[in-house]
Amino acid sequence: MAKVTMPQLGESVAEGTIGKWLKQPGDTVEKYEPLVEVITDKVNAEVPSPFAGVLKEILAEEGATVPNNAEIAIIETADESNGTSAAAEAPPSVAAVATAEPAEAAEPAAGPAGSDERPAPADIPSAAKATPAPDVAPEAPVATAPTTVATAAPAAPTATETDAPGNPDARMTPAVRRLLREHGLTAAQIVGTGGGGRITRDDVTHFVESQRTGQPVGAQSAAAAATQEQPAAETAPAATAPATAPGPTSVPAPASSGPAPARVAASSGTSIAFPEGADEYLVPMTQMRKGIAAQMTKALLAPHAYVQMEVDVTRLVAFREKAKRDYQAREGIGLSFVPFVVKASAEALKRNPTFNAVWTDHGLMAKRRVNIGVAVAVDDGLIVPVIRDADQLSIHGLNVAIADVAARAKAGKFKIDDFGGGTFTIDNTGYLGTNLVMPILNVPEVGIVTMEAITKRPVVVSTPDGDVIAIRPVMNMVLGVDHRANDGAGGAALLRDIKAWLESVGPDTPVY
Repeated sequence: MAKVTMPQLGESVAEGTIGKWLKQPGDTVEKYEPLVEVITDKVNAEVPSPFAGVLKEILAEEGATVPNNAEIAIIETADESNGTSAAAEAPPSVAAVATAEPAEAAEPAAGPAGSDERPAPADIPSAAKATPAPDVAPEAPVATAPTTVATAAPAAPTATETDAPGNPDARMTPAVRRLLREHGLTAAQIVGTGGGGRITRDDVTHFVESQRTGQPVGAQSAAAAATQEQPAAETAPAATAPATAPGPTSVPAPASSGPAPARVAASSGTSIAFPEGADEYLVPMTQMRKGIAAQMTKALLAPHAYVQMEVDVTRLVAFREKAKRDYQAREGIGLSFVPFVVKASAEALKRNPTFNAVWTDHGLMAKRRVNIGVAVAVDDGLIVPVIRDADQLSIHGLNVAIADVAARAKAGKFKIDDFGGGTFTIDNTGYLGTNLVMPILNVPEVGIVTMEAITKRPVVVSTPDGDVIAIRPVMNMVLGVDHRANDGAGGAALLRDIKAWLESVGPDTPVY
């Protein structure tokens, strides 16, 4: 059997959460076909299948948090399926023996060769008693004897009250329980949309989002509406202990509740719901914000230095204005300034290779490939997908790649290859109107550059007749430098080369 493992979705990512299985046991899977959606602190990414065959078993259910390289599924390849068919023709009496002797089945070594499912030893005796051997033996092939025993386990009496079917706490994974505790919620407040009413990670995050925005999200609209109407003492996350939170019957119905919480809108599109009578509200941290907080804290351990220059983009603006109409008609997408800055940076990095690098415990690790990350703002924060081999792409190729990742960012659909392996980052803060931003390094990278708003300014221009004052479009650029890897002089040289390339754009600059 071929084992599918949890991939690493970035240098600083140590684990991922199973968001949704796109295939179910028994489904045929093609190589590189999307198999599962994985959630990390910052993104949701589709993981492709590394093998072609039949999905035999899912080892990590939805909502489970799994470390990198841990096994999450088993796929039976075409070669293996021939061997399985031969094993299935063995006499059924062997399976009957395995079911009739639960003491032997409890030992992992006693299971049939090639079986990958191992039921918990404590569950096997009760499961075996609950399933008479004559009912199982005629149908169970040799390779699935442990599976037959494990399937009967739910019919056996449960060990504790917390696993009772009527108890909502029984319908979630440990990772989901932890998420509930982090937000000060109880299972009774959440509408479970998983199999058998199981509460998934998405259910919890949708509920929190419903509280934050006041808008229905997923199946949590009813529960969110009820929770938003609770008094302040019940709604504030810090005031509600999971162990003593009210059960389902104690959540007041919207019709009998007081006035809705006051809402304060923000220009960023985010709003805060203040409970009635409350002067403070603890905004729940999303997984993305936690990841950003951890990454930024780590990044600020690096000694930052900054270099700033003004770029006269008169020729670049004129070139884009002339080309963008025909380009959009031909390609179906707009032509932004970002691919020009990425191209200029890629060319400059080849002349300043100590910036196309990452910092390690042993020193600077220079990279041959130029993989440039482009910061993209999303609803909950910031992500940095990577454009690989940016120096090998044309302006058009870069524009298509950037538009593609931006569209998938809005849809929350990323590929594994979108992240990790970046060597330099570009942050387009200027579209919001900024003129001077001091960027934080995307560690372990050692350089990050901002492109600020293009504004018209009076500048001194040298002409054959002397200096004159002219109105020119100017863009500030700020380069953040890891001072362990490079000095200010090196940063100035890199930024000077980026500036020179942008100011040299003209009618002969190739787009394709």
